[in-house]
Amino acid sequence: MTDIALEISDLHAWYGESHVLHGINLHVNKGEVVTLLGRNGAGRTTTLRAVLGLTGSRTGSIRIQGTESINLPTYRIAHLGIGYCPEERGIFAGLSCEENLLLPPIVGDSLGGGMSLTEIYDMFPNLEERKHSPGTRLSGGEQQMLAVARILRTGANLLLLDEISEGLAPVIVQALARMISALKAKGYTIVMVEQNFHFAAPLADRFYVIEHGQVVEEFASEELESKQDTLNTLLGV
Repeated sequence: MTDIALEISDLHAWYGESHVLHGINLHVNKGEVVTLLGRNGAGRTTTLRAVLGLTGSRTGSIRIQGTESINLPTYRIAHLGIGYCPEERGIFAGLSCEENLLLPPIVGDSLGGGMSLTEIYDMFPNLEERKHSPGTRLSGGEQQMLAVARILRTGANLLLLDEISEGLAPVIVQALARMISALKAKGYTIVMVEQNFHFAAPLADRFYVIEHGQVVEEFASEELESKQDTLNTLLGV
C-alpha cells in the first residue's frame, strides 16, 4: 500500500488555448501538510484545480491514493477521497449554515466517513452559534470556516485548501492554524496554496515554489531558514 497520497508527474494544463502548467512534478506523503508558494499567477491554484479536473485539457499523470486519475471525470476524482476548498468558498446563499454543512455527499471513509456535526461544532464553535443563519450573513471568517468544515463532512482525507487565510482577521487566521494542526494530528493530508507565508511556515512539513507553471524549488520545513534569501527573491518579498 502506497504511503503517497498525491503524486503529480509532468502535469500540463490549459485554459482554452492558454498553456498554464508546464510540467508540474510533486508528491505529498500521507499525513503531510505541504504548501505551494509562488507569486500570483504562477500556477498554484491551477495545480489544485487540475488535480480535480477543473481546468481545460490536461496531460501527464496524477495519482491520488495510488489511483491514476488524469482521465477521470471530476465526480470520480472526488470519490478517491479528495476535498477541495476553493478561494471563492462557494457558500450557498439560500441555505443556512447547518444546511450548507449537511449538503455534501460522503466521498470517503478512510477516516471514519466524515466528521459528524458534533465534531464540526467542537472544532468550529462559531458555526454552532450561527447554524440557523443564512450562509451569506456569516462574517468572512465564519464563511471560511464553513467552507472548510463542509469538506470535512464528506469523509475526504486529502484536502486541497486554496488561500484560506486571505483577507481574514488575525484571530481567525490563528483559529485556522489550530484547525490545520488538529487535522494533521487526526491523519489528514493537506495541500495548501498560501500567499500568507507567516501563516503557512509553521504548519507545513514541506514547501514547493511554483513559477511560470513549473516547480522551481522544493525544501523541507527544517531548511526554511537557510532558504529564506532564495524565497525572498522568488516571491518578490
